[in-house]
Amino acid sequence: MRLITYSSSMTLAVALLTSVPVWAQDPSQSDGAVEDADEIVVVAEKLRGQVDAPQPPILVLNEEDIAAYGTGSLAELMEVLAPQTGSGRGRGGGGMPAFLVNGMRISSFREMRSYPPEAVKAIEILPEEVAQRYGFSANQRVVNIILKDNFSSREVELEYSQPGKGGYSEQDVELTYLRLDGSNRLNINSEFNNTTMLTEAERNIAQAETSLSDIATDPDPAAYRSIVSDKTDGEITANWSSKLADNGSSLSLNGTYERSDSSSLQGLNSVRLTDPEGMTVLRNFGAADPLENRSKTDTFSLGSTLNAPLGEWQVTATLDSSYASSRTETDRDADTSELVSAAAAGSFDIFGAIPRLADAGYETARTKNYSASSLVTAMGSPLYLPAGDLSVTLNAGYGWDRIESDDTRNVNRDIQLTRGDLSAGVNIGVPIASRRDDVWNVIGDISLNFTGGVNHLSDFGTLTDWSAGVTWGPTETLTFTATYIGEDTAPTLAQLGNPEIVTNNVQIYDLVNDDTVLAQVISGGNPDLPKQSARDWKFGLQWDLPFLERSNINIEYFRNRTDDVVASFPTLTPAIEAAFPERVTRAVDGTLLAIDQRPITFSKQEEERIDIGLNLSGSFGKAEIQPSGGGRPGGARAGGERPGTAPSGNPGEKGKNNRSTDESAASDDEQNGSVSADSKTNNQHAETGNKRQTRGPRFGPPGGGKGRWFVNLTNTIELQNKISVSDNGPVLDLLEGDALSSSGNPRYSAKLRGGMFYRGFGGFISGSYTGKSHVDGTSSDIYFNDLVTFDLRLFVDLNQRKTLIEKMPALKNTRLSFRVDNIFDARQHITNADGEVPLRYQPYLVDPTGRFIGMELRKLF
Repeated sequence: MRLITYSSSMTLAVALLTSVPVWAQDPSQSDGAVEDADEIVVVAEKLRGQVDAPQPPILVLNEEDIAAYGTGSLAELMEVLAPQTGSGRGRGGGGMPAFLVNGMRISSFREMRSYPPEAVKAIEILPEEVAQRYGFSANQRVVNIILKDNFSSREVELEYSQPGKGGYSEQDVELTYLRLDGSNRLNINSEFNNTTMLTEAERNIAQAETSLSDIATDPDPAAYRSIVSDKTDGEITANWSSKLADNGSSLSLNGTYERSDSSSLQGLNSVRLTDPEGMTVLRNFGAADPLENRSKTDTFSLGSTLNAPLGEWQVTATLDSSYASSRTETDRDADTSELVSAAAAGSFDIFGAIPRLADAGYETARTKNYSASSLVTAMGSPLYLPAGDLSVTLNAGYGWDRIESDDTRNVNRDIQLTRGDLSAGVNIGVPIASRRDDVWNVIGDISLNFTGGVNHLSDFGTLTDWSAGVTWGPTETLTFTATYIGEDTAPTLAQLGNPEIVTNNVQIYDLVNDDTVLAQVISGGNPDLPKQSARDWKFGLQWDLPFLERSNINIEYFRNRTDDVVASFPTLTPAIEAAFPERVTRAVDGTLLAIDQRPITFSKQEEERIDIGLNLSGSFGKAEIQPSGGGRPGGARAGGERPGTAPSGNPGEKGKNNRSTDESAASDDEQNGSVSADSKTNNQHAETGNKRQTRGPRFGPPGGGKGRWFVNLTNTIELQNKISVSDNGPVLDLLEGDALSSSGNPRYSAKLRGGMFYRGFGGFISGSYTGKSHVDGTSSDIYFNDLVTFDLRLFVDLNQRKTLIEKMPALKNTRLSFRVDNIFDARQHITNADGEVPLRYQPYLVDPTGRFIGMELRKLF
């Protein structure tokens, strides 16, 4: 069965390759001189700020490619690129990628996330081995953002969106100012987001019979239980960077304040009343004051980066700190003891109107999180070997975290946890064979990569990590990698010290009894969690396709083993309840009453998976003929194309004014805000004496007029995923019915991204496939059907509608976008063995949003 599905996946990849339009296939195009019907251009080999590493980029985007995604900020672009930027390493895959700007470390992505995509010249997505060279984790990929040297814009972005079925809406307002002038940058951004509430009644969610009142006139609890919270978020960010000296030294500072307020409804108070004759009824009451959960969080963040050359070494020092204060208020259930006594005594009619009871007040949980981390990295090549430079990266840092929490439900149990983390590490890259240096060139390029690190945690002792890898490029277009990683990690302070919170009336599907109940849920931290140890293998292959520009196929195999796995409490299956009986409370008749969902530890987890990535891109259409002596603002074209330059067969060939084409390119690029790698180093940029003109705002890529298209496909095949609950305990096969989550574990999944941009019009479509799975139960298994969804985004740059702009000049530099998420309003169909849909898995309870429609107005000044 696995072979059949794997073959099908490969067949799909081949079919996509062969179905590329003929106009996109241009095998005659190569690096160096390129000639078409309208122009002769020279393609530069490298941009200033590109990363130089043995491992090739997974994906490279130039200005045309970035424009085709139609996003309004780098944060939005990273969301779209998540399938390419996410790592498959580690338990369940890695998290957020690491970020570089112009090939240099930054303190955090906060520095860049509000930048408009128009300010970016190119983006590189690089594998995990490159992350290690910069002192990052082995479980992260790297995103290198190459900025334009000169750019200025003031941006207003307005967005409104809501589900196709209504019920709630989202409103977003964002104001952004950005100025780039070489190494000097200034960015100020403010953002406001609001989401209104959606209740179960608005989606006709059926209620558990045990929660329904016996009196028809009592209020419906569905109208007082929310499935989308009412939420308001606000943020203001300032980022500043300045050149300190002509040797490439620079300093950056960034600060952010965020405020988040949310409220959710938890249902109604209820009471079971019994009269003197023994008649019993369940009553729901308190519609005027339903149970509510309110939360407020304030976050202050500060970061700084210092870059400076020190002899032959490039030194980067980063500081990232934050303070977050949150307060959660949870309404108490009303005290109904007097009402129960009155009914039993016959002084209160159990069918009568329930009087307003005294306000029971609320419980309060407070948490303060303090965090500060600093890291100094030094990158250099202290030794030249026959096959190339020996690269060395040294890093040392200190991190400090503290959690303070208290909860009125846990008197005299205030929590104060502090952790200091002193770290040091080294990464060494050793070239073994090189075609360029004619060292064992018959076997291609070979390099070794070694990393070692140590962390001393004040509350856990000493942890170590190490890795060893090899990269082999037998040809210019084919690369193989193999890496082994050993890493020890400690639970986070949040996992250890979050306050204990008790939430009542949580709807839970009980697999043991095949029933949906309202139960009490306990959440918070677990101070008894141990460290976990991971031992991972990764084997990779990347082939640059010869018939399309910047297109490749990536195949990666992961084998991960983790001991002492720290995890959130999983879905309550019979196997989990048998393994953790102390976490479950049931009534005498077996009804589920409460679950303690604080984190737990498993003995070990073993995973195997294959990731297949296909990245295709190309151009189409005819280039615009620019007026003589003119051209669009921005000068150099994306990808290094420069119009009007004579072709060159080799880098040393002389061009106009008796300069080599490289020298001419360097001079012209300086005037246009870009510098080729051949004329300037990655870390130094000599400013010209003349003041450069700052590039004004505009949508879309610079000149040429050709359209761009792209297709990105990622396919994941889970080969094994097993968890040993204890050394002698049961083994859970997560691909064969055991589960840690309420959604099962599909063996197959895929994501598709595709789009195009042509003369102001753009379209972007994304698709997602989740394979079928099932979860074993006692009374009945639960079956999750496969799910396919598609999202569509259409946008138009009104700036390129010249006739419209002449009639309405106010629309200059304006872009309109229209999006539809989940076009076909698809929802996963979930049933038990009898084909019935459990209450917990009602389609609108699993996905209350469905089709989501939005419009956006974006204007640059």
